[in-house]
Amino acid sequence: MTYARSQKGMSLLGWLVVLAVVAFLASAAFKIIPHYLDYYAIEKAITSVETDKAAEVRTVPEFYSYVDKALMLNNIRDLKLDDALDVKLENNEFRAHLKYEEREPLVQNIDLVVKFDKEFRVRMP
Repeated sequence: MTYARSQKGMSLLGWLVVLAVVAFLASAAFKIIPHYLDYYAIEKAITSVETDKAAEVRTVPEFYSYVDKALMLNNIRDLKLDDALDVKLENNEFRAHLKYEEREPLVQNIDLVVKFDKEFRVRMP
């Protein structure tokens, strides 16, 4: 029983280290999560071209216009759609290639970088 006093739990310094690690991870998560939410909104806008019968998207410029309007509705204004999205019309379907990256400053000269690269096949309605 001589070790009972030294095994009471974590010290104040131990708790501060744990708190610092949790705060760092939470800060990183709060900076990355909005970019993933924007990506899922963009993905939904692209795939909804196929299911939205009222839009009648038949050409590539109409496709860009439809997706751009959906981005404005979702308040995604910092993405240049012409640079991030490449759309081609082949065999009665759109082939949309979404490729872009977002950088978020973390600490001084350290950035968090998220890259999105996905190809979609969207049939014309």
